[in-house]
Amino acid sequence: MSDKDLLIPASQTDSAINARTRRGRIQMLLLLLACASPVIASYLAYYVFKLDGGKTNFGTLVYPAQEFNPAWFVLPVQGKWTLLIARPAGECQIKDEKCIEALFLMRQTRVAMGRESKRVQLLWVNTDGKPVDPEVLKAYDQTAAGLQVVPMPADPKLRADFEGWLNQEGAGQQIQLIDPSPAKMMYFPVTNSPKEFSAMKKDLEKLLKLNHKGESL
Repeated sequence: MSDKDLLIPASQTDSAINARTRRGRIQMLLLLLACASPVIASYLAYYVFKLDGGKTNFGTLVYPAQEFNPAWFVLPVQGKWTLLIARPAGECQIKDEKCIEALFLMRQTRVAMGRESKRVQLLWVNTDGKPVDPEVLKAYDQTAAGLQVVPMPADPKLRADFEGWLNQEGAGQQIQLIDPSPAKMMYFPVTNSPKEFSAMKKDLEKLLKLNHKGESL
């Protein structure tokens, strides 16, 4: 210790040490916060959902998200928010309430996004390859409803892979939400309940608000 240090009261020396300690702790906390920010952002993006198949307002969160293979379809999915259903065209007629309810729910959910609706595309995978009922196409075409119809993958291996992805967790008949990564991160049951439609709309609204990917759709 120098003579100069001996002239400094012990109380001031302790205060200086304490100040440096506090600064060091604050710097460490800021560093930890910076490292943890992606985790925190993801946590908030899923609006404090339970990750183990937890429930949102209405949909079921898929964790971990199930990767979507862009090679399955010609239609681009990466970089876009996509609501997907898989149904046989031969059974999806105007009088088929179950199929039409799914298409209607997807269309109305997209419309309900307002200005954000352009960030959402609707995809119908035609599982039997039969022609789509003209009346259905008229009501749910790409221009008016944003719905696009694609066939199942022609390659047997890709087809089997898609079917396995589609039916994980028994969700094959559900409306499946694919994020821009692309991966299935949530699925919704088909419903005609106004209350449940409102809850589904809120789920998607929150995702679009908290995750700005797919804005260029």
